[in-house]
Amino acid sequence: MEYIRVTSIDDPLFGRMHQLLGKVFPPEEVLEFELWKGPLEDPSIRVFVAVHEEEVVGATEYRYYPQWNIAMTDFTIIGQPGLSIGRFLAKNREKDLQELAHANGKVLFGMFAEIYDPYEREDFDFGGVKPMNPFVRREVLSHLGYKRINFPYVHPSWKNDGEAVKGLDFCFLPTDEQITDIPTDLVTSFLKDYYAVLPNKPAEWIQMISELEAKETVELLPL
Repeated sequence: MEYIRVTSIDDPLFGRMHQLLGKVFPPEEVLEFELWKGPLEDPSIRVFVAVHEEEVVGATEYRYYPQWNIAMTDFTIIGQPGLSIGRFLAKNREKDLQELAHANGKVLFGMFAEIYDPYEREDFDFGGVKPMNPFVRREVLSHLGYKRINFPYVHPSWKNDGEAVKGLDFCFLPTDEQITDIPTDLVTSFLKDYYAVLPNKPAEWIQMISELEAKETVELLPL
């Protein structure tokens, strides 16, 4: 299996990856094909595909933020079972991020991720791909060390229609497993930067940020 970076919508591997995105994620979570042009050409956004026998069988997108020494996993896709795709993507992503942090003169502080909460909302089918089942994914991410950040989470829809997307938790994977809370300013600064591309923020999101900014730290809880 190969771990290959995609940097253009003209790359045939991107077309195959985007089809996989549309297969496993609900529509409000998928950015339109043409709108990927800028993100793919942004050197700070890292999109990699897992290629097995010339087929795109998995993908991951993530970013490293040197100003905060943290990363964000945008998505991880496992296209089929039985190939250890999840581990392959996670180990290659970890290696890449540690190299980026090292180049920044630091050890990676941790990584954010949005994680579906199937106990709150159960209508996720993810294209019938069993490894993408939200109960399975949540448990795998727990095994990797992700913690739920203790606040009620919504995010702006990627359709940019001003709707709030619910049914997810905002989580953090600390490099140091002894960490039990993180600065709230880190969370709010990151979220405002991450969603700056979407001007139509729902009222629920604005209220969430306001309530977070009134605190100094926020707990990390088990998934």
